[in-house]
Amino acid sequence: MLYRIFFVGLVAGCLAALAMAAVQQVKIIPLIAAAEVYESAAEPHGAAMEHGAAAHAAPEWEPKAGFQRVSLTFLADLILAIGFALALSGSFAIRQAFSGHVPDAREGLLWGIAGFAAFALAPALGLPPEPPGMISADIYARQGWWLGTAFATCAGLGLAVFARAWAWRIAGLVLLAVPHLIGPPARPPGNDAVTAAIAAHFVAASLVTAAVFWAVLGLAAGWLYAAMEKQRAAPAPSRAAT
Repeated sequence: MLYRIFFVGLVAGCLAALAMAAVQQVKIIPLIAAAEVYESAAEPHGAAMEHGAAAHAAPEWEPKAGFQRVSLTFLADLILAIGFALALSGSFAIRQAFSGHVPDAREGLLWGIAGFAAFALAPALGLPPEPPGMISADIYARQGWWLGTAFATCAGLGLAVFARAWAWRIAGLVLLAVPHLIGPPARPPGNDAVTAAIAAHFVAASLVTAAVFWAVLGLAAGWLYAAMEKQRAAPAPSRAAT
């Protein structure tokens, strides 16, 4: 079982990372490049004076455009994808241990839809993905709200789908709404450097990328898990009597 969890996690994670990286190159990277042009053009003139006052300070490192940025982005995608894939295959194993049911590709897709809802769609309702040049609230406040929303959505969906008592199902629906009733951290006043069109396209492209990622992850993990279970449960071929 442990071997299956890790094998499914590694293979499904690699496939999902490749799919996400391909969509990012087509949808996300061009929008980031366009937003960085606006961000650079909107830098205040005081930045030059600040640079002169702190000329001794080393500039912040950032990956260069081209191979360096593409490779590091894919590495981050791969680590993220394998982590989620291991969590998903581990959830399959827990479900099988308690119910005896073996998830397949169809059920894996449903788990992928749930992952998309918990880790992309629900947080985006309060904190949409932001391209460079957007004015944002404090990063720690945003991270806290994002984590709370993802956790509440996972727990709420789990209770709403798997709980047998209606009281627990209602509690799950309440959990889904709690983060949005609290609300995300407020953005500080000011004007964004990027245009509203780029920001809107970036949100849509980010959600499409996340949907592709979770669909591939769920389908691949479910299919691989069911295939390995079928292979394990198949009877060994009998040997002819000598």
